[in-house]
Amino acid sequence: MNRRAGSRYHEIYAAWQRDPLAFWATAGAVDWFKAPTELFDPDAGPYGRWFPDAICNTCYNSLDRHVASGRANQAALIYDSPAAGVKATFSYRQMLVEVSALAAILADFGVGKGDRVVIYMPLVPEAVFAMLACARIGAVHSVVFGGFAGAELAKRIDDAEPRLVLSASCGFEPHRLVGYKPLLDEALAIATHAPAACLILQRPQLTASLLAGRDHDWATLRDKAIATGRRVACTPVMATDPLYILYTSGTTGVPKGVVRDNGGYMVALKWSMENLYGVAPGEVWWCASDIGWVVGHSYIVYGPYCTARHQSSMKANLSAPRMPAPSGASQPSTAR
Repeated sequence: MNRRAGSRYHEIYAAWQRDPLAFWATAGAVDWFKAPTELFDPDAGPYGRWFPDAICNTCYNSLDRHVASGRANQAALIYDSPAAGVKATFSYRQMLVEVSALAAILADFGVGKGDRVVIYMPLVPEAVFAMLACARIGAVHSVVFGGFAGAELAKRIDDAEPRLVLSASCGFEPHRLVGYKPLLDEALAIATHAPAACLILQRPQLTASLLAGRDHDWATLRDKAIATGRRVACTPVMATDPLYILYTSGTTGVPKGVVRDNGGYMVALKWSMENLYGVAPGEVWWCASDIGWVVGHSYIVYGPYCTARHQSSMKANLSAPRMPAPSGASQPSTAR
């Protein structure tokens, strides 16, 4: 289980077998606003619910507690995009400033606890900021692969009914530049649900035309929020409240939204990061995925950030071979 200490698989598995509830009571030590007094409710839904009376916030566990514990100046996100020719490193303090400012912007547009936000972006730092900003205010995000066709994006917009859409002007795919804004415009023309507004991250490689009254320039709002010191506190949510919706490919019918909660998801991911991967302070963690996949949600963003011992790294490596899609699933684009 831990590459430094040797395998403890059989010992840990036996402990879980003896008392599963006691195992998960101590397995992932996240910070609760209200600690659970009940670990598992087997009668809540078809699969039961973990930590049904606990109160928490996933963004707090991802950023705030690291800053408060003295890790503010440590590298939290390393961005390296060969396609865009951009490298950047963000500390936990810088991440917290960016995420809190964006959360304040979302709140200005009326986004609050339980509201949905669709994130239609390439794999850039702002996409991670967007996910964490939603988590900060209790909003439910749904990440859709940047570059997804307009009709497919429209289906997800109609199902999630987002109050806001966050997008970018373009993204990179191998050997081509993809404009996102025309695809977003197409999706909104098809969809029956109309979000209140769209925030567009303009990238220098291709800028987009903004529709007055609906579209807003991300950088302008961000710069104003940073300059004026806009911040919002973390919204307490139930451990069983939804953190995100992630849609299936839709190749076998209408895309189905899979919902993940806050508390149980954090505990399981934190345990896996520390016990399966043995990540230690000062090391760099890299996950060869995309945040449009569940693997990217779990092991680019929430798994690394919810453990106390990590640096997260995202690298847009367009020269790496693509993994084949699972049987019956489509292979989405991974624009950067």
